[in-house]
Amino acid sequence: MKIGGWWLPGSISLLGMVLLTLAPITALLIQTQHHELAPLASDPYLRHLIWFSFYQALLSTLLSVLLAIPLAQALSRRRFIGRHLLLRLFGLSLVLPVILVVFGLITVHGRQGWINQILEALGFEPLSYLYGLSGILLAHVFFNMPLAARVLLLAIESIPPSQWRIAQQLGFNPWHVFVQLEWHALRLALPALASMIFMLCFTSFATVMALGGGPKSTTLEVAIYQAIRFDFDLPYAGMLALLQLLFCSTFLVLQYHFTPVNSANSAPLTTVLRPDRDILALKLWDSVILIICLALFLPPLLAIISSGLNAKLLTAFSSSVLWRATFTSLAIATGAALLALLFTTSLLFTSRHLRLQLNRRFIANLMEASGSAILVLPAVVLSTGLFILLRDISDVFSLGPLLVLLVNALMALPYGLRTLQPPMESVSLNYYQLSESLGITGWLRLKLIEWPLLRKPLALTFALAMMLSLGDLSAIALFGSQSLQTLPWLLYQQLGNYQMTEASATALILLSLSVGLFSLIEGVLGGKDVRAV
Repeated sequence: MKIGGWWLPGSISLLGMVLLTLAPITALLIQTQHHELAPLASDPYLRHLIWFSFYQALLSTLLSVLLAIPLAQALSRRRFIGRHLLLRLFGLSLVLPVILVVFGLITVHGRQGWINQILEALGFEPLSYLYGLSGILLAHVFFNMPLAARVLLLAIESIPPSQWRIAQQLGFNPWHVFVQLEWHALRLALPALASMIFMLCFTSFATVMALGGGPKSTTLEVAIYQAIRFDFDLPYAGMLALLQLLFCSTFLVLQYHFTPVNSANSAPLTTVLRPDRDILALKLWDSVILIICLALFLPPLLAIISSGLNAKLLTAFSSSVLWRATFTSLAIATGAALLALLFTTSLLFTSRHLRLQLNRRFIANLMEASGSAILVLPAVVLSTGLFILLRDISDVFSLGPLLVLLVNALMALPYGLRTLQPPMESVSLNYYQLSESLGITGWLRLKLIEWPLLRKPLALTFALAMMLSLGDLSAIALFGSQSLQTLPWLLYQQLGNYQMTEASATALILLSLSVGLFSLIEGVLGGKDVRAV
């Protein structure tokens, strides 16, 4: 029953995380001592930064949720060709690089975009609405509306079939169905969902940097970047980073407060034909909602593909800069994913032993919470802390690849913990005693029991970490240089220089890598015959 050295992997992982997070935070605290804090309270620009950061996040959350509720209802009521593919695309939006979507939005909504081309063909004046708050909201709705719709659809589909049958027998109209059945399921999911979207939008960096359009539409995250790269005002950047850290910590506490303790409503769902599906008015309403939401979601994706398939593509593909950036992106993403997987599995190996074999649940929970605490530390804040910490020790830009890799690995850690923790515990609960009684231990147990049952979640963890790193623009924006360019950074620069043909090729490669690698890793590493744990 004894596993020697069970404490070692988790301890090393925990020590590494603590050093990589506390050291930059300490550097930020020391740096802020060089900045007078009193004048900041009356600084109108800082007040504007804070106000706009909250304002755009609040509007983005409201728009995403208000569109997602009727969309989830429509998807719950309707079965149509392409519904499964649409839900897969909604899931894909979570792993698409932000700058890639920005490119798609520019192609559709930009000054020379599809919308204005149609308007001009119809004899109307072109519109200019992409840069500023409206562009930020468009991008945030693109990412968060599908996420919210999937979560709320699961909540609606968790309503027991018996309740639908009772509603049909009692002759509920659509309003009664919403009030008596759907709202009860939705309101349980909405607080945690809304707080998560708010936090994602509040810490949004690449979207605001690319579509903000100027100081009027700048957030704290972008201001930190500007203070370092443009003004080299490190005390001010450190103060902003600490302020951002304080806000994010508060949001995370609120999010955990709003998240239901019993979130295990992931029981297999049964497909129910709802009693209100045949009402003509609802059919029309659902059609309108689906058209509106798809009009927001699909054109940017189509624009990325169609823009990449142009006659000048071969010329753009011959660029050595493009392929060097591709290699750099793949190398950093692979390294970050491996490191994130190592951190995650090491931490969970020790915490699982503490919880299930030694019954030390509090210590186990504390270890896992320390990994999730990275969520309060946005990539820009962590990168700023590392920049300040190392600038007097070494050439920060020469360490750029390593620092970007480390930041990307740490940012992926909370997602890995949430993905791997339940299946790892389940395997131990179901097979630990049996394998011990049969004398299957050590490497043999890993090969015969753990790997076949865990390869699917392991593959998902690796794929998620790799996609997050592949699309990162936060860390590379601080540590990038002419000699260190990744695909998102190259795409951002090409968009800024209006090199749309080159940007089209870069976007197509980035999209192909994101979708192709995610599918390849899940299919090959995850395997085809993995049994559900």
